[in-house]
Amino acid sequence: MADEHEGHRATTEEMRRSGETLNETGEEVLPRQAATVILLRGGAETLEVLLVQRTHAARFMAGVWVFPGGAVDAHEGEGDEAHRAAAVRELEEEAAVTGITARELVKFSRWITPREVSVRFDTHFFLAPAPDDVAPAVDGDECIDLGWFTPRGALDAYEAGELPLVFPTIKHLQQFEPFATAEALIAHARGREVLPVLPKLVMEGEVARVLLPGEAGYED
Repeated sequence: MADEHEGHRATTEEMRRSGETLNETGEEVLPRQAATVILLRGGAETLEVLLVQRTHAARFMAGVWVFPGGAVDAHEGEGDEAHRAAAVRELEEEAAVTGITARELVKFSRWITPREVSVRFDTHFFLAPAPDDVAPAVDGDECIDLGWFTPRGALDAYEAGELPLVFPTIKHLQQFEPFATAEALIAHARGREVLPVLPKLVMEGEVARVLLPGEAGYED
């Protein structure tokens, strides 16, 4: 994997498989509102995150391992309450995890899909400690597998070609790695100022380079 300060690189074939096709219309696509729950377990002892694998038949992010999440439904309204409601609903639909309320979620980040991509989301990421008796399960339709991973374990599996991940997931795992426990990560998030992150996509032949604000080339 490329150094994080040089941007993430992906071939156009990798982008096609994940559904991240380039926008060639010349008109910017408005991102759809979405929410994600990063479920944590380990308490004061360790840190593991729940990832689910999307079906290979999906039009978007096929076969990719992600944090449970999805688009905000119209009936859920707008604003923070809507994002929290959608996050709780998606966690139940994709991983059969119940017992977590919207007010328990801790906002961690907000990522907006690059303007250069045709399918865009404005995704709000929340942390939540897993209930003691949690037993996640997938429906075998939208999601086909799941697993608990330490941040480093997931990154190592990705770098070995064993765990397909996308850029936002990779960056979140990198941010989580310095924290030894789930409690430490949640405590950090409670005092975190959440600002929107808008990556930029730069094509270099058949390779797309994803840049973050502050990285060399982002303002070019």
